[in-house]
Amino acid sequence: MAGDSAGSGKLSKAEISRRIRDLGEWFQNIDLNGVITAPGHFLGDYPANKWKKFSGSIPRNLSGWTVLDIGCNAGFYSIEMKRRGASRVVGIDNDEGYLAQARFAAEICGIEIEFREMSVYEIADLREKFDLVLFLGVLYHLRHPLLALDLINKHVVKDFFVFQTMLRGERNGTPVEVDYEFWEKDVFLEPGFPQMYFIEEKYAGDPTNWWIPNRACAEAMLRSAGFSITERPEEEVFICRKIMEARHG
Repeated sequence: MAGDSAGSGKLSKAEISRRIRDLGEWFQNIDLNGVITAPGHFLGDYPANKWKKFSGSIPRNLSGWTVLDIGCNAGFYSIEMKRRGASRVVGIDNDEGYLAQARFAAEICGIEIEFREMSVYEIADLREKFDLVLFLGVLYHLRHPLLALDLINKHVVKDFFVFQTMLRGERNGTPVEVDYEFWEKDVFLEPGFPQMYFIEEKYAGDPTNWWIPNRACAEAMLRSAGFSITERPEEEVFICRKIMEARHG
């Protein structure tokens, strides 16, 4: 793989293992020259096992493309985009611990990626729009998820947007009318009506899990934020194109 050799050979496997331990617990399992970062992950070889399900929906040759990875964590997807030839990849996360892991992973892989500590609510500060924007596994960690989608649409997406979120509830949506009269209540009892589940305390032991949509809600939010869903290669993954600015009430 192009660019993978520059960082190899500098550290032994023992040294890489030590650095991995020193950087704390890893959520993303990444193979760093034969040393994996999260061997006991409860989701298995994550996120590689998920990536395999939708990797074919992203161009294999990203030569000349710029990519923004929002909520990059330890950099798994940023590295994969660079391996596909992206000319520039920017990964942002609001957790400096994850960013330290990402910088180390990129170094070992011999890949140049720009990592920044930044919240999704601050992305206007990038003052740049990207050919491809990844927003994977972030929405349900946000207190203001629709605001985040609106900001992404307005400030950083040129055209191609890849979105992934945890989903719960009914998998099939209920047909929704454009409008309802005030006294209509039964539609809200339909399990497939667009809805978000609010987590006040914790879900899966994580206090940053705030909002979990059902499928209909995720699709409706994307449309409301100005995106057209072109493909769903995996249950939680939506391949989108920007069609307009976010619709505001």
